[in-house]
Amino acid sequence: MILKTLSLREFLFANVIPLNLAKFTSFYLIFVGVLIGIIAILPTIFPGTELFVKNFWLLFGFLAGITFIAYLLVDIGIKKDPEVGIMAIMGSIAVKMIFCMAFVLIYSIKEKGLGVVFLVNFFSLYLLFSAFEIYCLLRNLRHQNLK
Repeated sequence: MILKTLSLREFLFANVIPLNLAKFTSFYLIFVGVLIGIIAILPTIFPGTELFVKNFWLLFGFLAGITFIAYLLVDIGIKKDPEVGIMAIMGSIAVKMIFCMAFVLIYSIKEKGLGVVFLVNFFSLYLLFSAFEIYCLLRNLRHQNLK
């Protein structure tokens, strides 16, 4: 038996079927559920430490919603015309970033004293949701290149 070492790219995308919207939605709901479970466990692991801002679930819901909407925009753009897919990706990134900047501006006006806890909460969630979205987009784009 010959063992083949796989690169990270080959491991992540080996024999991976492309995601349609129903599969993405189910994976996304599982991902959101896992994040909620981790967030629920963290205060018991670190008692007495302020880990989350007062309106954390508003922040979580906003980022979860905007990520789902951004993926929908990209999925529609890629299915409509694969040549325009890159413009759809760039447009969804821009829309997501603009809405996130607006959210941070509104939140900082409403809640005085924008602190380190908010920054850690916002950027960690933004990076987690963006990484998941990019992984799912790469799964779809890889299969377009193989056609």
